[in-house]
Amino acid sequence: MNRALTVDDLVVAAVALVAGLLAAFLLRILMRWLGKHAGRTRWSGDDVIVDALRTVVPWAAFLGGAASAGGVLPLTRTVQTHVNQSLTVVLILVVTLTAARVIAGLVRTVTQSRSGVAGSATIFVNITRVLVLALGFLVVLQTLGISIAPMLTALGVGGLAVALALQDTLANLFAGVHILASKTVQPGDYIRLSSGEEGYVEDINWRQTTVRALSNNLVVIPNGQLAKANMTNFMRPEQQLTILVQVGVGYDSDLEHVERVTLEVVSDVMTGVSGAVPEHEPAIRFHTFGDSRIGFTVILGVGEFSDQFRIKHEFIKQLHRRYREEGIRIPAPTRTVALQQGSVSIPQQRGPQEVGDANVAHLE
Repeated sequence: MNRALTVDDLVVAAVALVAGLLAAFLLRILMRWLGKHAGRTRWSGDDVIVDALRTVVPWAAFLGGAASAGGVLPLTRTVQTHVNQSLTVVLILVVTLTAARVIAGLVRTVTQSRSGVAGSATIFVNITRVLVLALGFLVVLQTLGISIAPMLTALGVGGLAVALALQDTLANLFAGVHILASKTVQPGDYIRLSSGEEGYVEDINWRQTTVRALSNNLVVIPNGQLAKANMTNFMRPEQQLTILVQVGVGYDSDLEHVERVTLEVVSDVMTGVSGAVPEHEPAIRFHTFGDSRIGFTVILGVGEFSDQFRIKHEFIKQLHRRYREEGIRIPAPTRTVALQQGSVSIPQQRGPQEVGDANVAHLE
């Protein structure tokens, strides 16, 4: 425009700018009201969306008012172009940051809902956030009139050199994506590696998997090592599992009586101990004629891996008490001591006191 700036132009521009600020303020209040209603719903995704819109909508209203104010002013074509371009770039940056926050939040919500635990698979969150930010950056460059084709070509060539220099890092990245995509391990699972590490999976990020041991220490495992290791996942295909407790009774015991009493104790533990599986069918299996006892296995059901320690503790206490009440003997192991008399070896069974006396006599 070639005309001079007038007071009317300034008034109209100020009104447009104030209208943009007022609209931004009102939209901020509206977004806050929507956020309160979104917090009452079960789905957490609407909280993420409203929280992101609380930032982008007021900014869009303010930039719209600024663009309107710039449009009514008698600016030259060059200045008007630069103003519109600057406002567009700011709007693109705000939208890009907001979109990255929304998409990352939704991905985090989906991973948490699928794994059902407090942990989150940050590898997917980080990848989506970087992709959205990269696309927004390219759009900004295109808006500023900078050709992105040579840049993409340079990135493609440079990517080969970077890939060679970061082989281990990229191997861990793709191993982490493969682990999560194959659903062999998810945050919250209890795993044990063939190398001995075990614990609850806290997080799987772009480089490593964090495992919390039962001692509450964190074990950091590279994704590449986790993908190649022999691993036992105690949470899949289902969380409930069975544990085996070895027991033995004397040869003079009535095995029918032993079985009946043991099954009663198993039923009491399954229904009365937290973490047990009440619908678990009690079962014992006799399997061994030992040196001093008849051995059998008691099969218990537990709801989750760490529950087995508490259930074993209560089961052994209650079983020991019931056996004493019922007169069922759990024999202590005995040792056979061979005494040399001339050239004849005579095996004899002795108690601990007798063996001690024999050793004292031999020393004398």
